[in-house]
Amino acid sequence: MEKIASKPTMAHLLKFTLPTILSTLIMNTFGIVDGIFVSRLIDPMALSAVNIVFPFMSFVMAFGFMMGVGGNALVAKKIGEGREKEGRENFSLITLVSLVGAVAISVAAIFFPEVILNILGADDYVRPVAMEYMQPMLFFLPAAVLGMVFQQFLITAGKAHYGAVMSFAGGILSAVLNYVFIYVLDMGIGGAAIATSVGWIIPAVVGLVYFSFNRSGALHFVSPRLDFAALGRSCVNGSSEMVAMLSVSITTILMNNILMYLDDGGAAAVGASAIMFGGMGIFAALFMGYAQGVAPIISYNYGKGDTRNLKKAYSNSLRLIGLLSVIASVAAFLLADLLIKIYGVPVNTPMHDMARTGLMFLAAGFIFMGFNSFGSMFFTALNNGVVSSVLALFNTLIFVVITLAALPPLFGLTGAWAATPAAEVLSIAMTVFFLRVMKKKYGYS
Repeated sequence: MEKIASKPTMAHLLKFTLPTILSTLIMNTFGIVDGIFVSRLIDPMALSAVNIVFPFMSFVMAFGFMMGVGGNALVAKKIGEGREKEGRENFSLITLVSLVGAVAISVAAIFFPEVILNILGADDYVRPVAMEYMQPMLFFLPAAVLGMVFQQFLITAGKAHYGAVMSFAGGILSAVLNYVFIYVLDMGIGGAAIATSVGWIIPAVVGLVYFSFNRSGALHFVSPRLDFAALGRSCVNGSSEMVAMLSVSITTILMNNILMYLDDGGAAAVGASAIMFGGMGIFAALFMGYAQGVAPIISYNYGKGDTRNLKKAYSNSLRLIGLLSVIASVAAFLLADLLIKIYGVPVNTPMHDMARTGLMFLAAGFIFMGFNSFGSMFFTALNNGVVSSVLALFNTLIFVVITLAALPPLFGLTGAWAATPAAEVLSIAMTVFFLRVMKKKYGYS
């Protein structure tokens, strides 16, 4: 609590959020590593199966992220208000409900995998491989959800660095096991699924042990008290984050369909798109991690009624987001060729040129993306899930669908690449509007 209650200077905010930035960066980087192993060591059809299953896994992760982020905002606010006992009860209840929900999803998926694959659009060619990939992962879904929840609450507990260490350890273990299971033991795509799933266990186990046995901190497990209002507020608070994660799946499907039927697109364009958005996840981790990391400070000071520190956290965060957005943009420009090379795409091929052009467009959009990500998370931290959800919905789905519908018919492949940064430009206007309108209510400016 000392760290959260400290004066939010730029140096303090950066130091406090650095573990979460690193954790997000590591998670996103190792997510790409898994795809590279599957693509290089099996075959392109296997990568197609991974992409088919991705939206379902994204849905499950989104549930855990919603409960973690939304519940964390509520609990941090109550701790700031001096209601620590109630905060611990809410935390314990949120963890229990997250586990029960994840088990229910897992059991339903185990019994009805064909239904899920039909919804995901698997055809007869991809279905057997997708089934082989999805089934082992279904048994590990509760661990994945708990890991997502604990990652958020460890920030409020002042142990955000645990999240970074867990992400790194899980990522390294997953990468090593991918190589062992796929290449050494020849287990195919089922081995890749098990390798990825084992990486989910580490955050879940560490979180369970820490919150069970560390009784001296502000957060630890107690007997949960059924509080439907707290559960509802957690879901509303975190709904914007869930919307954002689900929107990625929807827009990815839409983008792939558009690219396949463009005159200057096709399969190479779809492959280039995968490289682009994989790279986007790495560079965007800088400001996404910051937004998640600073949220407990904002929630705490808002709950405490410390308007002075809330104003400082807000103004200094805008400065730091600007800096991190510039870093992400420059890094994307400078490292584009290296990223494409890692995927094994030769220079001067259509896919290489497409991916490079697309990364240039995305790099320009990072300047706006940083502020949009912060705006949505900022209102989540203030326990205003409605505004946060509206911002996330328009930023990650509605504006993207509009730009994808409008630009490719006019400008072909260039229009498709420009759609995402164009959506960020539209979103920044909405973000600025809400930040100005709501400042009197919350006193952050």
